[in-house]
Amino acid sequence: MNIKIDNLPNYRIAYVRQVGPYGPHNVKVMEQLKNWAKRKELLNKESIILSIPRDNPEVTSPNNCRYDACIVISDGYQLDNDVSEDKLLGGQYAIYKVKHTAEEIQKAWATIFPDLLKKGYQVDAKPIFERYSGEATDINYCDICVPIKLKE
Repeated sequence: MNIKIDNLPNYRIAYVRQVGPYGPHNVKVMEQLKNWAKRKELLNKESIILSIPRDNPEVTSPNNCRYDACIVISDGYQLDNDVSEDKLLGGQYAIYKVKHTAEEIQKAWATIFPDLLKKGYQVDAKPIFERYSGEATDINYCDICVPIKLKE
């Protein structure tokens, strides 16, 4: 698994939220966001799409888990009522390039956190997300972006 440490910028995002167990409903929400972005001519090779599971289902009841399908938008872009708006704080992230299959994603999640601890990092208190950008919006790879800081 490819890993790099990088400083990501703050992102202004438009998003559609799903509340409930993670799974097939997330795909529907992502399609809803992409359809909105296509209508607004925001979906192109420069687009950055984010998939943000907001809650840990081991701690939060699956029925209360929040999932956001997002697209990065410019600061001046005017949103309509079909989507919500948020900011995603940048900073230092461990970025894992992963083939976007259920098996590879599951394998990645099983190794990311022990790998970070071994390298002297701890997870920072910002959202972890999957990022699809440039060519990756058309192929089956994504970046799993984990906010990090050095262990105290």
